[in-house]
Amino acid sequence: MSTDAAVDEKKPGMKKWGQQTTHILSSRYISSPYAYVHLELVTDGGQDIALDELMVMSYCMAALKQFLGLTGIAIPTDILKAQDGAAWIRIPREDLKSFSAAITAYGGTSDGSTQYILRMKRSSEWLGTIVGQANAEATRRRDGCEPVRKPI
Repeated sequence: MSTDAAVDEKKPGMKKWGQQTTHILSSRYISSPYAYVHLELVTDGGQDIALDELMVMSYCMAALKQFLGLTGIAIPTDILKAQDGAAWIRIPREDLKSFSAAITAYGGTSDGSTQYILRMKRSSEWLGTIVGQANAEATRRRDGCEPVRKPI
């Protein structure tokens, strides 16, 4: 009986020197139970208005009520941040389509001759995606430059 055969019989997990092993790697996509929405207040007049959490909730509830009725008002809406005419909202992922349709279809409100509407800029299952894109856009606007696009 050879030494190699004795090693194989005693410990089946041991490999001979120089043998190849294969590893199978797998990944799993974990989806978030929430969707995140970035909204922007747009006006057709020259005056700017400060956007706060109460105003965002009021606009969203009016849009949801007009489009979906009592079912729309029942959608849980969390205002994460409202600042400088922009707002970040968290809603259940399965209600994102209804929410985006309601916000898009809503005619907004008017104050005299000035019309105010909420515009949906972007949405995602991950908040970091939306915030990163918003920060990059703000930096480009501040610096007055467009992103450099390299040919492939």
